[in-house]
Amino acid sequence: MEVDTTEKGKGSERWSSAITNLSEMAANLDSLQKLLVKKAVYVDDETFAKASISSEQARTIKLLEQRVETLERELDAAISAAARARNEKRQAEAAQKAAELRSLEVTKELENTTSKHLPLQF
Repeated sequence: MEVDTTEKGKGSERWSSAITNLSEMAANLDSLQKLLVKKAVYVDDETFAKASISSEQARTIKLLEQRVETLERELDAAISAAARARNEKRQAEAAQKAAELRSLEVTKELENTTSKHLPLQF
């Protein structure tokens, strides 16, 4: 029997706390409703439609601006990559020219060496 009395006491405490919470929530809702009524702006359908269109256009503009920024970053990256490629091409061309010149030098040296060691024929 004592267990039942203790559980009933806890149960009524919970109900009391729940009722208090509900009362506080009701008071908060009333305050919120009064605030909304005071601060609310009521407009006619035409004004609302214009505001909606303006809002949609603002969102579209923001999305387009973000897309432009993304495209600008991609363009900058492409320009940098092209500059690196041009630089690498110049270096490769310079290396090729140096190799061709060295090849000519070696060929001339071989020709000179070969002509010096050949016996003279009369």
